[in-house]
Amino acid sequence: QAQSFCASEGQATPTVLVERFMNADCEACWGTLPPEIPAALPTPQALVLDWIVPNAQGDEAPLSAAASREALERLQVLGIPAPQHTRTQSTPVSASPALTLRVGHGVAVGGYLGASIELKVQPTLKAWGSLSAWLVLVETIAAGEEGTPVSRNLVRNALVTNWDVLEQLSNKEQLTLREMRPLSLPAGTNPERVRVVGWVQDARGQFLTAAQSVCLPPEAVQDAKITR
Repeated sequence: QAQSFCASEGQATPTVLVERFMNADCEACWGTLPPEIPAALPTPQALVLDWIVPNAQGDEAPLSAAASREALERLQVLGIPAPQHTRTQSTPVSASPALTLRVGHGVAVGGYLGASIELKVQPTLKAWGSLSAWLVLVETIAAGEEGTPVSRNLVRNALVTNWDVLEQLSNKEQLTLREMRPLSLPAGTNPERVRVVGWVQDARGQFLTAAQSVCLPPEAVQDAKITR
């Protein structure tokens, strides 16, 4: 595997999170252009995710191999029902200057991928209290591959953690919160196409910051070390 360093350093903070939910029974939905809403049209600073939602057919559904229970959990958090076909949800990311988010991962070994999410918080965030951090493992599939007409970040796994910033920030100038976990790669996942994305929400559901990893080849990593 050519990837040697996969993290979000040097990447612009996404300004909008676009989530496309697809019913596992709708095989045609995968092979057709998504019905985007104007505010959700992908831009260079949009973070686009594709969730495949399980349904009553279970393993008999055409897209069941890529469906995940995390998709149902995400719909529940958003407070929207599972779509019969597809649904696109667009949410702005405020990119708070009080927050610095980093996500990264290593090389897949034995069906698992070590991944991390780290948040640096300035004291001005005290009033927001509890935060929810999402770390999502995606398989990036280019347009024209696997029968899809558009590029997709297919969600393969997800981790949600809660941080009580108000309690931990007392008498500190800056707080660093971090979570490191091995994430399993479901059957059929191509480990050479995986990476991680992450975002942080406050108690009201507002998106405060987001990040996505980019995998650099070995020579780029070496150049970066020399530059530093």
